Amino acid sequence: MKPEQTPRVVILGGGFGGMMCAKALRRARVSVTLIDKRNFHLFQPLLYQVATGGLSPANIAAPLRSIFRSQKNTQVLMGTVEQFDKSASTVVLQDGTAIPFDYLVVATGSTHYYFGRDDDWKPVAPGLKTIEDATVIRRKVLSAFERAENSQCPETICRLMTFIVVGGGPTGVEMAGAIAELAHQTLRSDFRSIDPTTARVILIESSRHVLDKYHESLSIRARNDLQGLGVEILSESRVVEIHPTHVVINRQGTTSTIPSETVIWAAGVKASPLGTTLAHAYGIENKLDRSGRIIVDPYCNIDGHANVFVIGDLASFPTADGKSLPGVAPVAIQQGDYVGKRVRNLACGYADNRPFQYWDKGNMATIGRSHAIVESGRIKLAGKIAWLAWLFVHILYLARFENRVLVLFQWFWNYVTRNRTARLITDPDD
Repeated sequence: MKPEQTPRVVILGGGFGGMMCAKALRRARVSVTLIDKRNFHLFQPLLYQVATGGLSPANIAAPLRSIFRSQKNTQVLMGTVEQFDKSASTVVLQDGTAIPFDYLVVATGSTHYYFGRDDDWKPVAPGLKTIEDATVIRRKVLSAFERAENSQCPETICRLMTFIVVGGGPTGVEMAGAIAELAHQTLRSDFRSIDPTTARVILIESSRHVLDKYHESLSIRARNDLQGLGVEILSESRVVEIHPTHVVINRQGTTSTIPSETVIWAAGVKASPLGTTLAHAYGIENKLDRSGRIIVDPYCNIDGHANVFVIGDLASFPTADGKSLPGVAPVAIQQGDYVGKRVRNLACGYADNRPFQYWDKGNMATIGRSHAIVESGRIKLAGKIAWLAWLFVHILYLARFENRVLVLFQWFWNYVTRNRTARLITDPDD
């Protein structure tokens, strides 16, 4: 970089990490280029509400250009990164455009992981990472009720009205609870030939408890709340096969088949493929963990390159106990802010030897209307207080004021009326 040249910062990914990194550079004397294959920032923690008709996609998404409209040192580009040129310090887009950088921040997140069965399971068991995923799931869930209404075959109706969620982490628990509320409350009077309240919602979890990363008392409370909503929980169960009309599971050594045409995957994720591309370009294949994440140093740098950072779900950040930080939004947010400030200091010539330190503020999950759990240090909450805390935190972290108002109003309306107004079946071919 020439002395008179403004330092060029390229950020890949407009999720939590990339957005926070760019925001941290708003007053820095640098030129920022934020590249994402989509033109919007997505609030992923609320995707399950889009998938179950509680919110519309626009409620939880915000155009990146709108977010950075007043940040004059930042340019937003819509594009897909194909490769990295280490010698030229550029990223190359799918259309061949080469974007030069002095500092590179890679924050492209993660994708679904089907334990090597992607080709077989992905088409019939969609995961939940994108707006497209959410609308696909919404279409499958709502269409199942519509098809059941038109059917005269009891076996077909039973199969259509059985919904299976694989994975008992926060996404799976929230999804199962939302589908149960949709079936047993929202739709209960909307059909004439079927009774939606007889729908089965089955949550399959390989561990002993759902939300097994939480304190056992909270996991048990979550299980009880789910069962109160009518969710059937199959713990210590493993999915063996997923087919268009049924799922085969192994539970404590016993194999059984569950007829269902609606299966939702919430059991595993892996790093964005761009991590492997970056590792190959910089010769650090040995720094890839088994999930495809890049192992970074205490400054979020890749091995041997102080100007290249990896953050969020794509980064494997070692902790003192030999594990790595979880792939959750708070980690990405804090890493994005840290790297943005670090780049700002480095670009100004200031020495910055402070390593990244994650402040674990706790975890929370909602199980349904007025039910949630919160764990923050010694504080453990459940019930309505935890649910209100969950609402407040999620409203607070939405990207724009407009989104906060829209979501707050929609939640109020849904709570008062027990209705979900975004129950639209859309066909991608229409």
